[in-house]
Amino acid sequence: MNILIQNGTIVTAEATIQADILTKDGKISDIGANIIIPADAITINASGKYVIPGAVDPHVHMQLPTPAGPSSDNFLSGSIAALYGGTTTILDFVTPHKGQSLTDALELRKQEASNALTDYSFHVSPVEWRSSTEDEIKECISRGITSFKVYLAYKNTVGLKDHDLFKVLKVVGKTGGLVTVHCEMGDEIDLMRNKFVSENKTGPEFHALSRPAIFEADAVRNVIDMAKLAHCPVYIVHVSSHLSLKHIAEAQKSGQAVFAETCPHYLLLDDSVYKGDFSHIAKYVISPPLRKKEDQQALWDAVSDGTVKTAGTDHCPFNLEQKAAGIDDFRNIPNGAGGVEHRLALMFTYGVLTNKITLNQWVDLCSAQPANIFGLKTKGNIAVGSDADIVIWNPDFENTISVNNHYQNCDLEIFEGFKTKGLAETVIKNGNIVIENGELIVSSETGVFLRR
Repeated sequence: MNILIQNGTIVTAEATIQADILTKDGKISDIGANIIIPADAITINASGKYVIPGAVDPHVHMQLPTPAGPSSDNFLSGSIAALYGGTTTILDFVTPHKGQSLTDALELRKQEASNALTDYSFHVSPVEWRSSTEDEIKECISRGITSFKVYLAYKNTVGLKDHDLFKVLKVVGKTGGLVTVHCEMGDEIDLMRNKFVSENKTGPEFHALSRPAIFEADAVRNVIDMAKLAHCPVYIVHVSSHLSLKHIAEAQKSGQAVFAETCPHYLLLDDSVYKGDFSHIAKYVISPPLRKKEDQQALWDAVSDGTVKTAGTDHCPFNLEQKAAGIDDFRNIPNGAGGVEHRLALMFTYGVLTNKITLNQWVDLCSAQPANIFGLKTKGNIAVGSDADIVIWNPDFENTISVNNHYQNCDLEIFEGFKTKGLAETVIKNGNIVIENGELIVSSETGVFLRR
């Protein structure tokens, strides 16, 4: 399929221009004025609309196994929600069970993701250190996986002790990869969680109280110090606190390779939501929890000045019935919420339209930087030779987010009632139209695994 997009305003991380785009054989083949229309080309008039690269979400959890059942979006339903939101590439996670090799877990996860309609890749999580772990990390890199996710929380399941974390950092640094880190002081959190329960403080509001911002910031500082010694670049996921930002900014100013990600919910929601009955509070049980309004402002400032490089979603929805596993003990509430379909609209509405960020920063945060940081060289940009992943964005479309109109497979919605402007009216993935006039084309082909 050849497609000629005419009369649109092209927005990339670097520039905003008026030009036409021709795609051919899944790639962008020409950008300019007065492009000769091939005989077999489909033409799209994008007058009055922005033409942006397909968004790359660097942080999603589809089909994540938990004691309360897997997260409610599998790769098919979650990727459909992503496409409706203008995201054409997702980065999910490989989390092996204890004793399982990283490479075996990777191959199984690729099978689980094979029905995704977006393109996809993974971060692989070492959940322990074994004699074979170094070789497994190297083998993952040879298979196109360049990033590895470690958890400092959840010490009883997937979290690493500091001495094992340091081993991972050294190996990944030596082999040219990147370590992404969930930064919370797991041992301290467990102590506080157990203390609350021993005092019969079992409601969902105690989830947030058991994970104060200082526990995140201390973990960020520790990881940065260890990464410096190990000569390994690190990417701090879902930064939520102004205390964490101070450590990140200082490291960046010193020249250390430290990248930071935040999520729309940390920019737009605060801890005032942790009041009410279980069904209300439980949908906001995420880790790290929502913070104060001053943290929101600090995060917007950090997004604006480039301290925070990416906006991910940490998309990991659970239905109310699943959340109810912790109705008598907040420790059993599965942590997570949805957001993959809302990221572009929320960042456009509450970032661009309020002058907190520019159009180019919007594209940089949601497309270009995730692609650049994680080695997706043909994604995240509109340039000749790039993959023809293109979104035609209607800036005038108005919507109110609701559990009744979202596409994620979940009966909860943390952005319920948020008004947004903007719509991924047409979405092109690898040169094929997959969303047309805001509706999914049923025959959309599955995505592909991306070696990085």
